[in-house]
Amino acid sequence: MGREAGRSARRAAVVGLLLGLGAGCGGAEPAVRDGAGAAASPSSARPATPAVPAVPGIDAEAIELRTDAAVGGQVHVRITNTGAEPFTVTSLALRSPGFEPLPAGEEVAGYAPGRTIDLPAPYGDPVCDADAEPATVELTVARPDGTTERLTAPLAAEALTRVHGKRCAALALAGVVDVAVTGLRADEAGVSGSLTLERRSGTEPVRVVRLDRSVLVEPTASGLPLDLGGDERSAATPVSFEPASCDPHVLAETKQPFRFPVGVEVGEREPVVVDLPLDEPARAQLTEMVDRICTGRR
Repeated sequence: MGREAGRSARRAAVVGLLLGLGAGCGGAEPAVRDGAGAAASPSSARPATPAVPAVPGIDAEAIELRTDAAVGGQVHVRITNTGAEPFTVTSLALRSPGFEPLPAGEEVAGYAPGRTIDLPAPYGDPVCDADAEPATVELTVARPDGTTERLTAPLAAEALTRVHGKRCAALALAGVVDVAVTGLRADEAGVSGSLTLERRSGTEPVRVVRLDRSVLVEPTASGLPLDLGGDERSAATPVSFEPASCDPHVLAETKQPFRFPVGVEVGEREPVVVDLPLDEPARAQLTEMVDRICTGRR
């Protein structure tokens, strides 16, 4: 009962956020989709997905690695051979009521008894009127005798639930306001421009309360908190970017050099944390800035 109660609570929280962010909006809520991708109401009920029985000899868990966050659109499935016979996984597909299904991807990974290997598992667009759990993983498994099986194994999916909640919150926020960096230009210290808010719908006040650094670059927005009043269509404040480190190891190893978490409040609700959107020209300018300044410091 405790596990089911936890799932219900998570679903209620996501639905509450979607309903809140959609309040007062004149159009459809883009974060809420049915299984075919059509707009749907957050309150529309979906039947509970029955639990899938365990597969003897196979344990599976969804995990989110740093590379997953950098690449986007995927998690990894940690598969362990808990049986006495080896097997080889030749294809894998993630299945969750909270994400639209994608075709199985080809994988070749051999599992001796006791061995654990993490395999990448892309997920589709989020379905925000459904829970991410219970989730499963569909596997094609080759046995030592040459036989092949198609198996559906239960998936421990707390990490997938976290990803689902973040994706749905970000989509709901995007239906209310666009957060952007505009007018970037190089200067002696780094790169500077404007952090802007453009209202898409609704009349609730919006506030940017934080802008965090990446491993490599430090942003500074002098006018935080940045407020967008209920009767305002746009707001902006100066923002600048400077290298936070020129350490060669940091430059070589960082997977997310330009990932800047932004905390945004809508109305009286808790902040939603999203990544600061940066288009390719902006990323190119930041890359040039790091090269220019770090080369000069060496």
